[in-house]
Amino acid sequence: MKALLDTNILAELVKPNSNPAVHAALAEIPTPNVFLSVLTIGEIVKGLALMTPGPKKQALTRWLAGIENDYRERILPLDSETARIWGELTARARMRGLVIPPVDGLLAATALRHGLHVMTRNTKHFEESGALVINPWEPA
Repeated sequence: MKALLDTNILAELVKPNSNPAVHAALAEIPTPNVFLSVLTIGEIVKGLALMTPGPKKQALTRWLAGIENDYRERILPLDSETARIWGELTARARMRGLVIPPVDGLLAATALRHGLHVMTRNTKHFEESGALVINPWEPA
């Protein structure tokens, strides 16, 4: 299995009392099969930019630099094919009266484009996308 990690997975991993099930689910996937999106990096940078300067912000900034280094070959960009997939899946959802938030829709499109499962806690936003979803907070 190959997985695209949603931002909430990375956020959980850095928590002091993180959920062991999230660590276990991630440990089951070989490292070369775990990917991030440029959007996840952007969401983390946004969160850091909103933080008050201090030791916690500095620590998280160093953590992000480590993540970017560790995943450097596995951070997926957005491209025109991903954009086309996103356009189609969000249009299908809208025709059914549903809205997929843009970032989640683009994550789903990235997963579909590259044959990945989305690992997230936020399954609701991915249900209508057609992407395969893993929620490590729920028992399999």
